[in-house]
Amino acid sequence: MSGVQIGSRYVSRGISALVVTALAVAAAACGEEFDAGTTADGAGGAKAAAKQSVTVGSANFPENALLGEIYAGALEAKGLAVATKLNLGSRETLFPALEQGEVTVVPEYTGALLAYLSKGKASAKETAAQIAALEGTLPAELQLLEPSEAQDQETVTCRKEVVDRYSLTSLDDLAKVSREITMGGPPELPERPGFGLRGLKEVYGIEFKRFRPLDVSGPLTVSALKEGKVDCANLFSTQSAIAANGFVSLEDPKGIVESEAIVPLIASDAATPEATDALNAVSAKLTTENLKEMVKRVEVDKDDAAEVAQDFLREHGIT
Repeated sequence: MSGVQIGSRYVSRGISALVVTALAVAAAACGEEFDAGTTADGAGGAKAAAKQSVTVGSANFPENALLGEIYAGALEAKGLAVATKLNLGSRETLFPALEQGEVTVVPEYTGALLAYLSKGKASAKETAAQIAALEGTLPAELQLLEPSEAQDQETVTCRKEVVDRYSLTSLDDLAKVSREITMGGPPELPERPGFGLRGLKEVYGIEFKRFRPLDVSGPLTVSALKEGKVDCANLFSTQSAIAANGFVSLEDPKGIVESEAIVPLIASDAATPEATDALNAVSAKLTTENLKEMVKRVEVDKDDAAEVAQDFLREHGIT
């Protein structure tokens, strides 16, 4: 990581920035040339340096923040100056931050991103079709890089007692008893197109007795499900909490759940060859299985996400 230590990312970068600035001032005072990787010749040098600065953002759930750490480490290994703004919020918060330049790259999910951008009007089940649709929908200042093999799909997951009581196997089964079921999930779930309460009603006729707003498949949601405060909840398919607590994810016979390949979404002016190569290298090595293993380390073993990210990068020769 070019001498940057885990857990002290901001401190190390801040010190480095001060050192570079001091050297530049000293060199200018002596009438000497100064080279800090680009040039220090006024606006041209500042512009070149700015192109090599990247801010990685993430949504506010463990897997996405972990992916943000992986992206940050891969970019640093290419010599870019990297800052992180992780756990910013849901897509409804994160995407505007990307559009406004607050962050320059985020880990995204193909199906959910397409549903968000098209307001549910565009739908594609397979990754390639989603990418094609997204390329015609994204703002010009943003672009997708290579999608990974890794998938993290939406689920309706229920407590075992609820599954047994109502003989639930699929979302079709849930539709028959949904008016007796309390559902939990992120606050925006009722209004989300695609895999949201609207989509579940349109495709399966599911209408819940009650919806409890919680968090994005995080500790609030898992705790509410464990404690019986909700009967079922919106969880992600890679979450360790499903197996660890004996929860059951319901089958989706009508195919409302689409491909959710993990893909880097980056500001076009930040998509330098170095940044593109770094992020595509991550996508090439990221699989559903190794992602599940990493998520388990963070969620169950309580390992530091930055350390888990570095282990992945080293194992696959990215750093």
